[in-house]
Amino acid sequence: MHEESELVTGEAVVLDLRVAKLASRALAMALDVLVQLAALVGVGMLLAFAVPETDEALFVTLLLVTLVLVMVGYPVVFETLSRGRSLGKMALGLRVVRVDGGPIRFRHALVRGLAGFVVDFWALGLFGAVAVIVSLVSSNGRRVGDFLAGTLVVRERVPASAGYAAITMPPGLAGWAAQLDLTRLPDDLALASRQFLARFGELRPEASHALGWGLAQQVGNALGTPVPAGVPPWAFLAAVLAERRRRDHARAFSGYAGPGYAAGPGFGGPGYPAGAGVAGPGSPPGPGVSGPNHPAGPGFAAGGQYPAAVSQPGPVDPPTPPSGTAVPVENPFTPPS
Repeated sequence: MHEESELVTGEAVVLDLRVAKLASRALAMALDVLVQLAALVGVGMLLAFAVPETDEALFVTLLLVTLVLVMVGYPVVFETLSRGRSLGKMALGLRVVRVDGGPIRFRHALVRGLAGFVVDFWALGLFGAVAVIVSLVSSNGRRVGDFLAGTLVVRERVPASAGYAAITMPPGLAGWAAQLDLTRLPDDLALASRQFLARFGELRPEASHALGWGLAQQVGNALGTPVPAGVPPWAFLAAVLAERRRRDHARAFSGYAGPGYAAGPGFGGPGYPAGAGVAGPGSPPGPGVSGPNHPAGPGFAAGGQYPAAVSQPGPVDPPTPPSGTAVPVENPFTPPS
């Protein structure tokens, strides 16, 4: 069994969740299997009355087709329509999400359903033995289908004390972020950026600066856009993730706020008061970033505003990291235990 670990998510439907344990997943799976068996028995009885007794080959063919449709179609349909929940998961308070915490789509559910039928449970899975072994080896309890689909199962019902705050749009960056092509952002890079922002106030200033620039450069390269001039790395990352959350939120609820999406008062997270800025060269005094290793200091700009360059379309030159700063090329964080 796995220890619970907090998962920071970016969607309105799944905030502040924890990775599900093997026991709760197994119980949810058992409930789903009961539903599937009931469906198979019902369809089998219907076919027995509908198909002539003399046509045994037709009966066997229809029964096999029904078996595949129920065992694969049931989880795919439910997890697609309910954003990651089957009946068993609903009963246990579980949900399937992407590895970065976002809601799954049809392709994720289809990969999980096919892998579950062929590898994890039935055809080659020795009635779930493969899924159990892989889940025990995985740090987050993921089975083969989760690895192939880039998903994991989390708990929706968490204690009130759990939680990182949601990332909100830094002031002045909403219009710029609305123009980005976020389909090119890998899920693992988004998760690394989210974890960096959640721990920013706990890091030493030198480490947070180096890690922030490294992640900002990787995200900029993935999106094909540099960090806007004068924008600190944490604000760049927060703007990208907040815009990604906004678009997923719009898709989840079949509504779209449009380019004029109203930005929040600032980045709200551990050690970050609403509307806080960060120190920058030549910045006038303003609210600073607080945290165990980040005492209040000069803000990025008076009133929490950014240079006009960030609101204009088109590429701008990114700031240059200080000389001698080591820029990481891999995700420096692992999910907290």
